[in-house]
Amino acid sequence: MIAVDTNILVYAHRRDSQFHTQADAVITKLAEGNEEWAIPWPCLHEFYAIVTHQRIYNPPTSVNDAIIQIECWLESPSLRLIGELSDYWSDLKQVLKASKTQGAHVHDIRIAAICLQHNVTALWSADRDFSRVPQLSIINPLIK
Repeated sequence: MIAVDTNILVYAHRRDSQFHTQADAVITKLAEGNEEWAIPWPCLHEFYAIVTHQRIYNPPTSVNDAIIQIECWLESPSLRLIGELSDYWSDLKQVLKASKTQGAHVHDIRIAAICLQHNVTALWSADRDFSRVPQLSIINPLIK
């Protein structure tokens, strides 16, 4: 199963992104396809926070439009939202120790641990920070 990171979601949504066309195409292909794909809950939270943030975008996405975008993705019958399972701390702790992650990078390790818990085979992201987790395949679908 493929999971999608925040940056790909933001690029797919924001028409002013230089990666919009490519990101929109890959998300559309996933959403309209028959293969199961996933979005980690923290990525949806972060998507909403980023696109509605006035210091990041001028103008930011309206609250209503951000919610509509999320609800459009949720309509995909092949989408699975993934989050922490009951043994999450044990898995997160292992990934934190192995990657020696501290500070702001903990958020990415949280996403990686959730993906590993759900047997995600590849995380689609343009973020290189996930390279700290070699047991998770990271693919940038925007590079051809």
